[in-house]
Amino acid sequence: MMLVNYNSKKLARAAIGSPLDYTETSLFGPQFRPDGTLAVVYRPTIQGLGGREWFGQITMRDGLIVGVK
Repeated sequence: MMLVNYNSKKLARAAIGSPLDYTETSLFGPQFRPDGTLAVVYRPTIQGLGGREWFGQITMRDGLIVGVK
């Protein structure tokens, strides 16, 4: 699960067509893939940011966001 830096799914949807704003957390190599579906989470208490916690899926194509569920 990747940490994303959008305080809501609405903001993540507004970023469709842009590169993903995320924080890499894995100790075993990069989690980011420029193509495919990524499981993501926004955890404000861990990230030190405001907003509410949310989970979702972001679909990437050629390094750009094409969908948010």
